[in-house]
Amino acid sequence: MPVIEANNIGKKYNINHRQGGYITLRDVLTNVFSNPFKFLKQKVKTVAGLTKNEEFWALKDISFNVEKGEVIGIIGRNGAGKSTLLKILSQITPPTTGEIKINGRVGSLLEVGTGFHPELSGRENIFLNGAILGMKKSEIVKKFDEIVEFAGIEKFLDTPVKYYSSGMYVRLAFSVAAHMEPDVLIIDEVLAVGDADFQKKCLGKMDEITKKEGRTILFVSHNMEAIKQLCKRCILLDKGEVKMIGETKEIVENYLNVSSIQQVFTPIKIKEIDAVVTKIVINESESGRVFPGKPMKIDIEIEAEHEVDNIGIQIMISHDDTSGCVFVTNTNTIKGLDFIIKTGSNHFVCFINSFNLCSGRYRFGFAIDIPFVKLYYYDTNLFSFDVLETIFENSKLPTLPIYGHVYLDHNWQ
Repeated sequence: MPVIEANNIGKKYNINHRQGGYITLRDVLTNVFSNPFKFLKQKVKTVAGLTKNEEFWALKDISFNVEKGEVIGIIGRNGAGKSTLLKILSQITPPTTGEIKINGRVGSLLEVGTGFHPELSGRENIFLNGAILGMKKSEIVKKFDEIVEFAGIEKFLDTPVKYYSSGMYVRLAFSVAAHMEPDVLIIDEVLAVGDADFQKKCLGKMDEITKKEGRTILFVSHNMEAIKQLCKRCILLDKGEVKMIGETKEIVENYLNVSSIQQVFTPIKIKEIDAVVTKIVINESESGRVFPGKPMKIDIEIEAEHEVDNIGIQIMISHDDTSGCVFVTNTNTIKGLDFIIKTGSNHFVCFINSFNLCSGRYRFGFAIDIPFVKLYYYDTNLFSFDVLETIFENSKLPTLPIYGHVYLDHNWQ
């Protein structure tokens, strides 16, 4: 008997295209008393359904089954409906159409740290957050020592979490959620925060949950390596619909190949910081002509409605065949630069003195975050570009594909 049965799930939202800024209570009261008949007329139209609303289907006819002990990956581009599906499965929001049957208790980790109180100590927040996530007090007491050990905050257990570093905060939040004992654990992109050692520790914990304890996990991530490591089956969503369900390797390869066809960059809206990434251009050209061993310039333009400080702008370059990441840079964590997105137009430039990747097709990834605290945008497959064939200095080979993907500048004596 399946642990999860999803039958023809659909989720519709109504979008009001209201002009102007936010409406305050003062504005409402002013409208009521200054022109009551106009106000009543607008309310009658709304009740009668005469106002113009745009319908947006975030999910359409989603159907799948999940067996006990399975780890199912859910992948797709931003806006494909992944988070909406997890919220429905977590019973945070109801579906508009269809039904879901879940046999067992569900635990969700949709945003790390939800339910923490800054004035309470780490010890108190373990009990508070555990209760919010559905754990009984007896369960929290039983797992308390394991939670603390996994988080590595023994010395600061009785310190208010507002004094914790961002890394400590994230470790404690994940530790509480990971030590729940639900039949189904739903995880949404929590591995995008934290350092490399912590991410490895999280992957190991999720692997232990399924193999040793036989629990089911639904895992959403843009990290294809983590998906391939953890999941045997995968669901590929595209524009709110199930595009493919099957073996992880096949689904991931299809996702990367289809996504790489889109060469043109489309603007990225980042609602949480009221900003739009309007342009990403390689070598000042839409074609993005790149040659091995030559300089490379990446221009990024961002329009913002207000200032955002301590920002991290990240670039990831992956090889299309292997899906392995060959280059990552982050303005904050790797280069130690405290960049600020200012109100209005912003122009950021990344110079690579010598682009030492061999010819082939590569994927361009992009992320914006407050390092180790908040991830605003993350996509390892934003668009693709080609490194053209050429000869490295003093090389007699036109291309070097059989010798790897990276050429390191070196000398012989």
